[in-house]
Amino acid sequence: MYKQFLSALEKAVISSKREIEDIELVAVSKKKTVNDIQIVIDQGHISFGENQTQEIESKWPLIKSNQPNLKLNFIGSIQSRKAESIYEHCDVIHSLDRIKIVKIFNKLEKSKKIIREYFIQINTGNEAQKSGVMMKEADEFISQCLREYGLKIIGLMCIPPVDDDPKKHFLNLKALADNFNLQKLSMGMSNDYDVAIACGATHIRVGTQIFGARN
Repeated sequence: MYKQFLSALEKAVISSKREIEDIELVAVSKKKTVNDIQIVIDQGHISFGENQTQEIESKWPLIKSNQPNLKLNFIGSIQSRKAESIYEHCDVIHSLDRIKIVKIFNKLEKSKKIIREYFIQINTGNEAQKSGVMMKEADEFISQCLREYGLKIIGLMCIPPVDDDPKKHFLNLKALADNFNLQKLSMGMSNDYDVAIACGATHIRVGTQIFGARN
């Protein structure tokens, strides 16, 4: 499945007149076993995504102990009591959305001297039940993060509403990132990654097309 998806990804990149080197494929391995993940690693993949700290703690120390060059991305909602575990295990965190969490990571970086990379999650659909900074608060939140805290904010992330055209959400995220000269865009999943790439995505988060359906 992995090689098949890479072929589809390459076609999407070419049709959007992008370069494959500019797109990072985050293989979303939630609910997948160490063996499932190792099969994809053995095919040359290095960037993976998880959204549950329990799964990260149970799987990834073992996986990374043998392959320290792997990159682990946290793509889920961040609970303050789990923030330290996320910081310890993950190289890139895609879902900053509260100043309380920003402060925790800032404190951890100062004490542990390990720099992580961060995306700010924007709730482009202004959905009450979903994580992310609401659009009307986005400018102030991004400004505050860049101005007051020493975190390495590399870009923005979004998850469009399931029943809406994702293109407008991706374009809104791109415009917002451009306003702050943020270069990276984490957007697009198994069902809309091609649209995201056409709209400027630099990181796509794909699970089922790589690993198959989750149990």
